[in-house]
Amino acid sequence: MEMVTTLFRKYDGQPHRLVEAIRLGEDEHGLWVGSLPGTRGQRADGSWTTIDHHRVRLFPHGEWWSALFNDTAHQTAIYCDITMPAEFGVDTVTAVDLDLDIRLLRDGTVHVMDEDEFTEHQLRYNYPPQVVATARSVCDHLAATITTTEPFTTAYKPYLAQIRALST
Repeated sequence: MEMVTTLFRKYDGQPHRLVEAIRLGEDEHGLWVGSLPGTRGQRADGSWTTIDHHRVRLFPHGEWWSALFNDTAHQTAIYCDITMPAEFGVDTVTAVDLDLDIRLLRDGTVHVMDEDEFTEHQLRYNYPPQVVATARSVCDHLAATITTTEPFTTAYKPYLAQIRALST
């Protein structure tokens, strides 16, 4: 298994989330990585958490977001982070987290989350106006299309099946 270090940072460069993930492949949507139950991830405060379900993450090339697709046991089907475009290394992916998140629940409900944090961080980190406008525009667009467009409808399913198969 080829591993990829995935790191989300805040705008000031501080680490936000770190996970060693399994490289699953790349397609027209971007780079797909996965995590098995029992994988550990590090939070911003340095503490570790254990992932308790199969999941895959998509890092699209040149887009202002990244998406996490959870296995059916998880209440959240898709969790989309609004980020600056990811930077790809040989075995690393780094993205700047811009706070706004979109959560698609299993019942089809879509929630835009952390708008208060986005507002607070615009001041704290001095986000340039273009970063604010792009993050807001991408968030609005994804919230409106997350239930009807790829890669959110079916493109992730083969990668989720692939990560599940690694547990058997």
